Amino acid sequence: MQAHANLSWVLAAHALLRISSGTSGVLVGLYLASLNSHGAHLSAGLVGMLSAVSFGGELFASIPMGVASDVLEPRGLMTGGAVVGALAAFVFALSGSTSIFFLSRLLEGVGAAAIVPALLAYLSDATEGRPRLRVRAMSYFELTLLAGLALGGIVAAQLFRLLHAGAFPAVAVLYLACAAILFRSIPATSARHVASPLEDLKQVWRLPSIRRLAPVWLCVNAVVGLWLGPTLPFLLTERSTKAQYLAGIYASSPASIGWLLFGYSIVFGLGVTVWSFVLPHMRLRDAMWITLGSMLAVCVGLYLLNHSGDQSVSVRWSIGGITALLIMVESGFTPAALAWLAGTLPVQSGRGAAMGIYSVLLSVGAILGSLLAGVLGERYTIDGLLYGTVLVAITALFFLHWIPTLKSESGVRET
Repeated sequence: MQAHANLSWVLAAHALLRISSGTSGVLVGLYLASLNSHGAHLSAGLVGMLSAVSFGGELFASIPMGVASDVLEPRGLMTGGAVVGALAAFVFALSGSTSIFFLSRLLEGVGAAAIVPALLAYLSDATEGRPRLRVRAMSYFELTLLAGLALGGIVAAQLFRLLHAGAFPAVAVLYLACAAILFRSIPATSARHVASPLEDLKQVWRLPSIRRLAPVWLCVNAVVGLWLGPTLPFLLTERSTKAQYLAGIYASSPASIGWLLFGYSIVFGLGVTVWSFVLPHMRLRDAMWITLGSMLAVCVGLYLLNHSGDQSVSVRWSIGGITALLIMVESGFTPAALAWLAGTLPVQSGRGAAMGIYSVLLSVGAILGSLLAGVLGERYTIDGLLYGTVLVAITALFFLHWIPTLKSESGVRET
């Protein structure tokens, strides 16, 4: 019972972490768009680069932090990462210098690197020998990511409306609250003792499962960088002359973007919740095929919605409703992929390093997606994000062919 209680608190802390980082990411887009409206000359490309810098910090720190999580107490590592995130949020709006902007985003990425690999290794250890619980834990992990998107957008919009630049120190307080929960909920005695962490890292690099999942994971996280970075809020709130329905739709009411993200997260979260019950009863590889295929259908729906300016409200609602159902279908990829990866790791001692590699793949994909969002968003606005998504989704489906079915998926029983 105590182990399950700790697991719940750790997931709750991760939800607060993602709310903090989600708030920070949306605030960056809103704050820079505000500076633009007051005479600054900032482009969507710069916003995309700032997002890429955050993912870059996570990229370079993830493997060292993952190895560290195999030899240090996870409590200290994760708590320290949340404190670094607080510092990053605090310094962003100290001046209008682009150097400060980049420094802040870099620190935020390093803080995330200290938390995510250690947390995923903790979840893998806590669900050892219980595959159904593991699938559900990874689904709840995905739900905590959605909490950041859902509540982060609303919190960012309201904080920015009330405090403007003072919203960033408020985000720092959220990070510190996350640090306090992690410090209290992670047992001090849960450190793993590894004789040779670098040797474990080498063994993890040689795992066929890492090599097979890597290109698919890169593509999916490129989609994350395309849509969940600050580029989308920038495009939705900057006045546009493009003949696209969604471009600049919230230019007169930037705070409304928070409710859009909230609605998207509710739809996505409902999908993940359904998948948490479905995934234990189907092959994870099949689930990945279904979810990636639905991503292409979502792009078609969003394209139709983006070019529905001359259509009636009922037509827009019909397109939006069908697209929402497809988003629920695509939502199952991450929990399926994480459960598949955890199920392929042969040694408990190298899990932190393995999850560090997972975080590197996440960061590389998100960096590519963020840069792609900046380039395509500046040229094609919202359509550009859709073009990029179609490209990477087709590439992911091509590489998914080499991912095998887990041997343990036949006749799985909870122990």
